Amino acid sequence: MMKLSAHHPHPTRSRRRVAGVMAGVLTASLALAACGGGSGAGGDDNTLTLWHNATTGPGSEYWETVAADFEASHEGVTVEVQAIQNEDLDGKLQTAQNAGEGPDVFLARGGGKLRDMVDAGLVLDISDKIDDSVAADVPEGTFSAYMVDDGIYAMPTSLQPGGIYYSQDLFDAAGITETPTTMEELSDAVAKLKDSGTSPIALGAKDAWPAAHWYYFFALRECSQDVLESSLSELDFSDQCWVDAGQDLADFAGTEPFNSGFLTTSAQQGAGSSAGMVANHQAAMELMGTWNVGVIASLTPDEEPLPDLRWFPFPAVDGGEGDPTAIMGGVDGYACSSTAPAELCAEFLNFFMSEEKQEAYADAFETIPVNEKAQDVVTSEALLPQVEANNDAAYSQVWLDTSLGQNIGNALNVAVVDMLAGKGDPQGIVDAMTAAAAKE
Repeated sequence: MMKLSAHHPHPTRSRRRVAGVMAGVLTASLALAACGGGSGAGGDDNTLTLWHNATTGPGSEYWETVAADFEASHEGVTVEVQAIQNEDLDGKLQTAQNAGEGPDVFLARGGGKLRDMVDAGLVLDISDKIDDSVAADVPEGTFSAYMVDDGIYAMPTSLQPGGIYYSQDLFDAAGITETPTTMEELSDAVAKLKDSGTSPIALGAKDAWPAAHWYYFFALRECSQDVLESSLSELDFSDQCWVDAGQDLADFAGTEPFNSGFLTTSAQQGAGSSAGMVANHQAAMELMGTWNVGVIASLTPDEEPLPDLRWFPFPAVDGGEGDPTAIMGGVDGYACSSTAPAELCAEFLNFFMSEEKQEAYADAFETIPVNEKAQDVVTSEALLPQVEANNDAAYSQVWLDTSLGQNIGNALNVAVVDMLAGKGDPQGIVDAMTAAAAKE
């Protein structure tokens, strides 16, 4: 069974209010309150509030254009757009929803995080509100990213298989002629990059989840599909593969493959971030999701896509029981609040799923659209192999922190960073997940 969900899509872009509902420039905190909620939070049936995480560049412009186009085709309707920095979005969304001031439309992470919102009655079931034309152009399995029990609670927009991004120029300079397919080959590439004077792998461990990605992928390669799925559904991490995954990471980290100061490096904020290091040829590789193509493009000197950016799947692990073709990643998507004007909100979700809008989305975010008719727009040499890997994968697993939900996922991410900082060990990662699961 395909298991897809959303994770950390397209972070760090810009904010803007569309359709001038409130004059002047508002501070982030004021905008948060002012933008909260539709009909259920002090709004009206002709206004939609949208929260996304594209705080600069083409991604921000995309949502401005979509909002303006929707207003133009719906007389009397206003769309208020609020961009929030990716790492802040979940916390602000939770706070706003708890106060009854959440947005009408918002970026949905999927997995346990979405289930928690559904269980709390915060999200609209759109199962019977998806246009036939949209359903015809989007593979049925893609909607499973946002299925909770028998309902669909968000509209998928892009595919996001994870893997390793790399600079072809830096690989060439180091004499690396083939992309690694095993951990042994990856370690050889790391050694060659060091010899060439290049930092091999950029890691933004300050944000925790980028470091935890390494553990996720080692678990994907160490654990069989049956063990992985049963562990996640039963919250039982007693299988040895979970400890082995941590040991794999500890052993690899021991070879010092990451940039100097990786524990205090952010993932996507500025030229000094891990994505910025790749964008400016200060590091050769980064393990990340599909959104990274657009993030890196926004951090190059000319703010254009990095011409030599390429991608390869996470390597196989010697002795691991996981299928080496399995991928981890997700689907980007947007949900409607249960307090939103339901029909209008559903119309908005369907509106941006047209072939034209999906092509524009793919261009703006440098990503893979879920609308199959729009996928011809993908030409990036960093993205094309991801389409193939996604199609050829034995199965696709949701990002582990997304699948496990906020509490267990956060405990996992922190434990991985602690181990990398010398404050824990592989068993400590398993213990942290187990302890968090016991509180569920």
